[in-house]
Amino acid sequence: MDVFFMAENKKRYYFVDEAGDGTLFGKSGGIVIGTEGCSKFFILGVLAVSDPEALTNELTILRQQLLADPYFKKVPSMQSEAKKTYFAFHAKDDVPEVRREVLSVFKKHDLQFLAVIRNKYKVLEYVRQRNSQDPAYRYHPNELYDFMVRILFKDLLHKENEYDVTFAKRGTQDRTTSLREALEKAQFRFATQRNISNNSVVNVIPTIPVKCVPLQAVDYILWSLQRFYEMHEDRYIELLWPSFSLVR
Repeated sequence: MDVFFMAENKKRYYFVDEAGDGTLFGKSGGIVIGTEGCSKFFILGVLAVSDPEALTNELTILRQQLLADPYFKKVPSMQSEAKKTYFAFHAKDDVPEVRREVLSVFKKHDLQFLAVIRNKYKVLEYVRQRNSQDPAYRYHPNELYDFMVRILFKDLLHKENEYDVTFAKRGTQDRTTSLREALEKAQFRFATQRNISNNSVVNVIPTIPVKCVPLQAVDYILWSLQRFYEMHEDRYIELLWPSFSLVR
């Protein structure tokens, strides 16, 4: 049985974002895991959306209604100059009343979410072990990201003829080629292990959440998962748990 459902038009739509980052060391080389501004966990998540257009339309209408509501007239994050909720939903910036409305929309849609989580202290242990064997080795956060992409998609790209995989862009570096290679490796390894052929077309689409509403939904789910791991707060993840398919 598939982890995720199949869209009616026979194409699957995946939306990918992250919570936290892969940073282990500061500019001076010191360990910064768990310090202010640096997470203890790195989470990569993918959301399968059966009808991206319907989700986009409903969340867009909701945001317009909230912006027009006098109750939110003086909320700082909803002012245009703040460049936050005025343009897109973002769980970290949205006020609790807005979060509640957004979460209520999710319940109306067929969403399934899968995540890969890594404790960065465990990653640090790996890096140290690798350095002891190869002193020339230098860790880079992109290495962890690409590895987690392969884990996340290891059994998600073998059933259908075509997949749209939309990634949230981070920074100014264009990593489309690297992400495509990571997905191709995931496809190849799965096909090799199962002794099957795989000719599926994978479209890698890098964009930013303000231009892609389903990525805003991924952000909300990742935010709830991050708060559970980093702060042991479960109130949000309990509401969203029915959408979770697997956490690796």
